[in-house]
Amino acid sequence: MKKFYLSLIIPMFLLMSLCSAQRTIINSEDWRDVYSAMLYSNLQGETADFLVSDKHATLILNAIPKTESIKAFSSKKNPFIIGYESILENRGYSAEEFVYDSFNLQLAGLLDVSNFIIVDDSYGYNAVSVAPYAIASESFVLFADRTNIGQVDDFLSGIVVNNLIIYGHVDREVKDTLQKYNPEIINIDGDRFLNNIEIVKKYQEIKHSKQAVLTNGEFIEKEIMSGVEPVLFIGTNNVPDTIKEYIQGSEIDIGILIGNELVGTATSIRRDVGISVFVKFAQGARDPKGAISQVEALDMFYLPTYILNIEVDSIKYNKATSMLEVSVKNTEDQAVYFKGTYSLTDSSGFKQTIGDISPIFLDGNELKTITYDVEPMAEGKITGDVYIIYGESKGSMEKVLDTSFEIETVEILDECDIKINNLIYDKRGKSFYVEIENIADITCYADVELVDVLLDGELKNLGSEDIVEINPGKKVKSRIRADLDEVDIEDNEIIKGKVHYGQRENALINIKEFQFELVLKGFDYWTFTLILVIIALLILIYLKRRKNKQKRSS
Repeated sequence: MKKFYLSLIIPMFLLMSLCSAQRTIINSEDWRDVYSAMLYSNLQGETADFLVSDKHATLILNAIPKTESIKAFSSKKNPFIIGYESILENRGYSAEEFVYDSFNLQLAGLLDVSNFIIVDDSYGYNAVSVAPYAIASESFVLFADRTNIGQVDDFLSGIVVNNLIIYGHVDREVKDTLQKYNPEIINIDGDRFLNNIEIVKKYQEIKHSKQAVLTNGEFIEKEIMSGVEPVLFIGTNNVPDTIKEYIQGSEIDIGILIGNELVGTATSIRRDVGISVFVKFAQGARDPKGAISQVEALDMFYLPTYILNIEVDSIKYNKATSMLEVSVKNTEDQAVYFKGTYSLTDSSGFKQTIGDISPIFLDGNELKTITYDVEPMAEGKITGDVYIIYGESKGSMEKVLDTSFEIETVEILDECDIKINNLIYDKRGKSFYVEIENIADITCYADVELVDVLLDGELKNLGSEDIVEINPGKKVKSRIRADLDEVDIEDNEIIKGKVHYGQRENALINIKEFQFELVLKGFDYWTFTLILVIIALLILIYLKRRKNKQKRSS
């Protein structure tokens, strides 16, 4: 008899569970809304899905039982579909729609949490990186920059804040405003891979996961947001050494690759590190049509990304100097670092390989020529294989340029010579100025690079606005824009840099390094004199008008 009652009770509980099941569907074209609502739902222990198009609004329902009630979070400004609640009800669901102007702060206000992580929404990959730790530590992620930090501070001021993490690069105003909460700052020289490792370490202190999601941080996907395992960045084409070294020394022995776009990098990890890698690239079709349509792509919400791209402009063998001149051009606004390896073969079959030991800085839209000493090469055709890794920081060179090149032979002696006289910083103009003197008898061109300037706690290289032309015997000041506050000025007592120069504007093959104490631009006496003259003229005009007025009144 007891068995009979037990067999009745179990189905009753299952039925109650089915009837009470609730799912959230996020209806917004803004990735910040999708991220915030996915995070909110997972912290609440609820199942959540997101739309990726207007057609997806009904397609997604084919995989959701009618026994589930649906809570739709819709954007007031950027929904995929208007009136989603009525569509859900017409399909037989018990549904309720909530419309928000801005999901992030509004959903944060609905949660009973006291731990928060601050990221800048300009860097979507940072939000992806911290998502699993946010779930594991019961933290909510807030987006903050200089435009909304007041609202974020108002929100935090009205609640109890136990732990606050500032993750990745944020505006100076954000850090200054949030200092009163005694935040933990995770930002190692702006390197997203090193930062990612730090947040994974914090996750592992809580969960000790044996597996990790492998991704490049460019999209949102359900498993990434679940918090079941940490997220490790593996790069687009190349796995940074820091990631390989971390995996080798960690508990992680299984990688879950989301999507099939990074199979090459995941294969590299499996080969070099020795972990098992599984690929999650599809799901069951929600609208199957024939045997060939039994699966479909995963639901992924893509984030805005910074575009990085470089190309080899030219490679020349200079017989006069026995040097290889490699000109690399950055085709985008975003500065990059790169390291190249060049394998050369001359007409006699003689082979040699040269390359870079340290990363080279290449500013946005800049062309830079790097020279290498090579063994003399035979007359005739010279070919080269080019392999360059590059990325947004020295430690995050995740992209690869792999190509072949026919190498031009030239015979040019560069007779340029320069003298670097001084460096000053103009606080008012927010710029460095480096004075360069041409001490050669020909026109020279120069491009200035400042190395490892500490700005807002991050080491950065800075490039000059333009290549400057310097006539023989003349001096020119090269301008490098940089916004330094008082703390930055104190942190940079010594400024180091280098000048690339030469007699060909598109091939600055010479380099001179420099080091100066940071000197602030002094008072501008000419400007002061001009101000005094203007004030004196205004006083004279005033006195003259007053005198004329007194004459008329008398």
